[in-house]
Amino acid sequence: MLARLAATAVLFWSGAATAETSTLVKTPAEYQRAVRVAQPGDTIRLADGEWRDFQILFEGEGRPDRPITLTAQTPGRVILSGQSNLRLSGRQLVVSNLVFRDGWSPTGEVVSFRRSRDRRAVESRVTGVVIDGFNKPDRAASDNWVAMYGQDNRFDHNHLVGKTNLGTTLVVVRDATQGLENRHRIDHNYFGPRPNLGSNGGETLRIGTSADSLSASRTLVENNWFEGCDGEVEIVSNKSGGNIYRGNVFFHSRGALVLRHGDGNLVENNVFIGGGKPHAGGVRIINRDQTVRNNYMQGLAGEGFAAALSVMYGVPDSPINRYHPVVGAVIENNTLIDVRSILLGAGMDEERSAAPRQTRFADNLIVATAEGADPVRGRGDLSGFAFSGNIQSPTASATLADGVTGRQVRLVSGPNGLMMPEETVGVGADVSLRPIARTEVGVSWYSKDAATVRLDSGNAVPVLPGEGTLAAAAEAARPGDRLALAAGRYEVDRTLSLDTPLTVQGPTDGVAEITFSRPALFQIEAGGSLRLSRVTVSGRNAPDEVGNAVIRVRPGSNAANYELILEDSRIEGLTVNRGFDVVSTGKGSMAALIALRRVTISDVSGAVVAAAAETDDKGAYNAERVEIEGGVFRQVGGGVVDLYRGGTDESTFGPTLTVSGALFDHVGSPDRPAVLMRGVQHAELRDNRLIDSGPVRFTHTVGDPVLLVSNNQFVRTPDLQSDLAAETAR
Repeated sequence: MLARLAATAVLFWSGAATAETSTLVKTPAEYQRAVRVAQPGDTIRLADGEWRDFQILFEGEGRPDRPITLTAQTPGRVILSGQSNLRLSGRQLVVSNLVFRDGWSPTGEVVSFRRSRDRRAVESRVTGVVIDGFNKPDRAASDNWVAMYGQDNRFDHNHLVGKTNLGTTLVVVRDATQGLENRHRIDHNYFGPRPNLGSNGGETLRIGTSADSLSASRTLVENNWFEGCDGEVEIVSNKSGGNIYRGNVFFHSRGALVLRHGDGNLVENNVFIGGGKPHAGGVRIINRDQTVRNNYMQGLAGEGFAAALSVMYGVPDSPINRYHPVVGAVIENNTLIDVRSILLGAGMDEERSAAPRQTRFADNLIVATAEGADPVRGRGDLSGFAFSGNIQSPTASATLADGVTGRQVRLVSGPNGLMMPEETVGVGADVSLRPIARTEVGVSWYSKDAATVRLDSGNAVPVLPGEGTLAAAAEAARPGDRLALAAGRYEVDRTLSLDTPLTVQGPTDGVAEITFSRPALFQIEAGGSLRLSRVTVSGRNAPDEVGNAVIRVRPGSNAANYELILEDSRIEGLTVNRGFDVVSTGKGSMAALIALRRVTISDVSGAVVAAAAETDDKGAYNAERVEIEGGVFRQVGGGVVDLYRGGTDESTFGPTLTVSGALFDHVGSPDRPAVLMRGVQHAELRDNRLIDSGPVRFTHTVGDPVLLVSNNQFVRTPDLQSDLAAETAR
């Protein structure tokens, strides 16, 4: 009898020890108590609301059939803000349905699959988590939003959008201590818009680093959406071996999936839709035994390292951090429609002198609908390619030698939403290829279509002339508003700081003249953009101070991806000191666009566009695109454009400069170029007239730049000075 009672007691207590509990916690202290006692199968629920400055350590030991779970009381209604982050440590842990917003991580990671180097998460999962604009205040300060350590972890159905500071959005961290063969799964995530960083370090996904790239990670990346991922040339930077990229959609994203380091990776069944977006690319191939098959690519306008398909030259006996030669690549059954470039032999130079070898390029379908378009380009020795079974429409490229058949292929829209041949051709991607739907990635309860405020998206606000009226209107303006100035004089006695988009527009009849008595009229801060239209700006009342400018972007402002447009306006009288600029961009800032359209600018002691503040070797620059259309520039001491990009890194897109139809009269001097371009990646100069002006100077510092020149007149002005042969503008 006593034995039976003892056995019953053991069974009772055993059952109590394994009972699953669900605990709602309302404070960090309650969470700490709950996580300390959590057992396999238990769930800890954070109460709905804002949890500010909450650094979560989620540690425990679950079981395969009974994980320990941390989740929100209601999906999407738990907001981690301020200085918050999440660390996982242990086994069989699940985190779900949290939102990181309105803050930044005080450490180098927002979500980390480890507590320390020797205490990591394995066999654990993060799902349904949102990280939205959770950026460090200094865009030059680096962090990784998600860092995956350990082995056999899963990151799925998450929503990551709006990373603007330095560092990778999601990184798999590998080394001998923390694990090399990771076997992670990264799937069904929405990697939303990431703006151009303007320097190296803007990848959306990276697996490994060059130091351990000769070993295999065996990570699976499948069924994700990469939308508007424009951070740098490498959207995905693969730096390990044995990884699989399958079923992903790259939508209107600048850059490419780059097999940068590591051997034996597989890229299959992915869909790349560029929409004609500049620099939108496909796959770049480096190293040994890479397979790229059954992918669909359409409307990719990228060239060079961001071509639809790019097969690189390598470095003989390459150091581990450079470019190992391509050997044994298989490129087969891919469909490429209206792509700008397929580049075989990319990057060939004195260092990268090893041609691709033992590479098969077979059964690919290449279709160009534009008349006369041939996207296939070859550089160097292509004898290491075996071309066979390829079809190109409408005609065959000579680059593919005997391995291509030219024929007219008519395309129709297929049931999968992709274009496909009207008749069976037997090559290219399988017609059954189905891109994962946008609604099937990320979370259902957080919008993928966040509203963005652009110039002229707000209301028209009438402003009358007078002292202080423009300043008052600018201070009261809502994001995107347009200040409609009546004819007359506007006196401004303060610098107008802009942290939202604003348009200042003069009348169609009469003149709206703006004078200012501070060192700058406008100052663009983070979030700001400016359009000046149909106004006259005079600097005659500005103080005699170093650093004067009509429009200034101060160093350290973190202003990035802003637009600055000056059109149909006059700017004059900037002579109170020797360095009075029209536009001056500070170190650490980066414009998406600086455009001058049909402006008349005269009597300027400094430069019109001074965008040369990045003097180090990190490859940063201050303006992605500078465009000058028409206009008159007269008596400009410092030149019209000073645009600089230094360093030797090749991970960025720009800068790009276009100057067309402009008149330069007494601009610069023999030792002050009228236009100074250093490190510019794409420059076009056409239909311009330069009279009694300084030289136009172009200096190649990095990459494979393009200089297009046509129909320019140099009157008593030195001819173009360039260390790069200029082409006739297309």
